[in-house]
Amino acid sequence: MTSMNKTRHDTNDHGSVESWLVSAGRDRRPGSPLNVPPIPASNFVLGEGRAYSRDDGTPSWEALEEIVGGLEGGSSVAFASGMAGIAAIFDQLSAGSVVALPDDCYQGVAGLAQAGQRRGRWTLHRVAVADTARWVELCGVADLIWLESPSNPLLTVGDLDTICAAPRKRGAILGVDNTFATPLNQRPLTLGADVSVQSVTNQRPLTLGADVSVQSVTKFIGGHSDLLGGVVTVRDANLLAMLRQSRELTGATPGALETFLAVRGARTLALRLERAQHSAMTLAERLARHPNVALTRYPGLASHSTHEAARRQLKGFGTIISFDVRGDSAAADSVCGGLRLIQHATSLGAVESTIERRAIIPGQEHLPPTLLRLSVGIEAVEDLWADLDQALRLGP
Repeated sequence: MTSMNKTRHDTNDHGSVESWLVSAGRDRRPGSPLNVPPIPASNFVLGEGRAYSRDDGTPSWEALEEIVGGLEGGSSVAFASGMAGIAAIFDQLSAGSVVALPDDCYQGVAGLAQAGQRRGRWTLHRVAVADTARWVELCGVADLIWLESPSNPLLTVGDLDTICAAPRKRGAILGVDNTFATPLNQRPLTLGADVSVQSVTNQRPLTLGADVSVQSVTKFIGGHSDLLGGVVTVRDANLLAMLRQSRELTGATPGALETFLAVRGARTLALRLERAQHSAMTLAERLARHPNVALTRYPGLASHSTHEAARRQLKGFGTIISFDVRGDSAAADSVCGGLRLIQHATSLGAVESTIERRAIIPGQEHLPPTLLRLSVGIEAVEDLWADLDQALRLGP
């Protein structure tokens, strides 16, 4: 379960995902650069082709969109950040809409949804990630069903197979934040039956898989803690056009350098993910037995509350671990401060391992005060374990 399956994607002809990551998004015309370069241009000489980058994009945007679209099994739109892409999806809702959101999710999405409810734009329902029956019920009434699996930071795996196949309100959008899993471990757009149901409300077809899959390119795809970016992938042409228009009108456009770096990072995603999630499994097993750890959460552990759903849906268990240190918040802070190799920093999915106490983040105060979220990088696993073990034994 910790290695990548050689899966052929229906949007490319290059066989495995590893080959797609390396070969996609290239200009193959004779004399072209082997790698699409960053083109820092806002406008172009008028004639056939591009005129203005905010409207017409750049080659590096398009390369990134081709790579991620092929991985996810749809068509992609690149944004300045993951939150910019998610905001574009929420902007498709009309006044008085109903939104279903996980109780455990990225605090930026929760803040966006709560702000919209305060302004009277929509009614918000918060749902436990593992409460499949409630999700299925809300599929019949919600205009936006927003899922995050595995969730952040409790790593709960939702039953996407069941939820994505549930009957939906006409015109509803079902979106999945797929950042933690990455498209190599999970493809929400292809979950459920490939049956199309015509929506009378907005005249666009709704599949019984997810309609939208989101990647924060800042995380695993970029993979080097040096850019902000997001990609939204869809299968429906109308929704694709609306998202592109939203990007253009709001100016939520990615930078040329950022998309160049994201494409370069994506080339090694399969290698980085395979190495990091193999190490994550080793570390999770050892943390679960450590005397100074009260609870370890990792979907690959048999003790995890949604392990069976993870085994059924995920091709790999990912690189994120959350664990509760014994003691109080001071003990957890002491662990973060005592690490020598693992970086005390926010965000995740990069080559370096990072750790943080999530309850200090605004909007995350409800979390256990001793919970640490660890993003495992590509360092040697024994070095990572030695660092964790010595920090856990230091004491406050």
